[in-house]
Amino acid sequence: MVNFDRVYDRRNTNCSKWDSIKDTYGEDGLLPLWIADMDFKANLPVLEALKETAEQGILGYSPAPDSLYEAIQSWQKRHHDFSVGKEAILFNSGVVPSLSLAIQAYTEPGDAVLIHDPVYPPFAKVVEQNNRKLIRSQLLIEQEHFVMDLEMMAKQIVDENVRVVILCNPHNPGGRVWSKSELEAFGKLCAKYDVLVISDEIHQDLIFAPHVFTTFTNVHPTFKDFSITLTAATKTFNLAGIKNSMIFIENPDLRKKFVAAQEQNFQNEINIFGYVGTEAAYKNGDTWLKELLVYLKENIDLVSEFLQTELPKVKMMRPEGTYLIWLDFSALDLSDTQIQNRLVHQGKVVLNPGISFGPNGTQHMRLNIACPKETLVEGLHRIKHSFE
Repeated sequence: MVNFDRVYDRRNTNCSKWDSIKDTYGEDGLLPLWIADMDFKANLPVLEALKETAEQGILGYSPAPDSLYEAIQSWQKRHHDFSVGKEAILFNSGVVPSLSLAIQAYTEPGDAVLIHDPVYPPFAKVVEQNNRKLIRSQLLIEQEHFVMDLEMMAKQIVDENVRVVILCNPHNPGGRVWSKSELEAFGKLCAKYDVLVISDEIHQDLIFAPHVFTTFTNVHPTFKDFSITLTAATKTFNLAGIKNSMIFIENPDLRKKFVAAQEQNFQNEINIFGYVGTEAAYKNGDTWLKELLVYLKENIDLVSEFLQTELPKVKMMRPEGTYLIWLDFSALDLSDTQIQNRLVHQGKVVLNPGISFGPNGTQHMRLNIACPKETLVEGLHRIKHSFE
């Protein structure tokens, strides 16, 4: 059994989550419940594989071994019933760099790219920094969770001549695990208007029963013709620092264009630790992940119970996946700046501002619950103190 209750002191380890917080907010003693990595030690077999690699002492150029492809294929088949051919698997340093490459490969400057609102902030940055036209499609809330407004999306696609839609599957920050029927309706809409889908599926393994993740390409046999998939082991196994991600592209023409963009940007090599860590995680991570999901579910329940009893005006969107919780502070009748200032300067706790996820994120915050219960309880009390 993994001891997820153990508290590790990550301060002074050159850690973005903990060590950049004072420079960002100008305060001492802040508790970070923001950046989306976990305060849990990585799976032991992964650490041992990385150690063994380092102990070789000579860290030269390394290609992706066949055993890595086999580990990826086995994981996707076991966990997601997704069969991906070796030829369809590409590598890059991360999902966001891959997203930028995809925008360059499949669109021209000025082309319209649609994202949902709210959604992971780098989606908008990648579109705008590549000089593409950003179109935001507001998500609706039904039965206390996000749903896509397909009617509005269809209008935007036609009116703005949208060439690409970036899908967050599962959704960050709302924790939606899009159902197969939702993805099918979304995919048919994109197929109708000849729109390419870039599906960010980095949270694909962090799913809470009875919800089931469906990779977009797997929904219908034709969807592989107009989509690419971005994913990684790094979110699942807390390995963001090893810098490796996968791109699954089954359409040969789309794959050829992406490879050309990689070569143009010299982004077609991965460091050896990325290869080794990913392979070890996929070969030896099943039990660790199973125990992690149990612990994360307990943390979600803890947050829900605390808010109901201690902060009833703050509402949470219960996540179906990810380790992120979308909190609604609108009943407090405070501005985004006031909410942020209360949390940081009075409560001494840092969450991600909802407004950074898009205009529809106003008066919301994103809470990272991937930490020991002791840390989470302290954070919740600090949130409560922020509004006393």
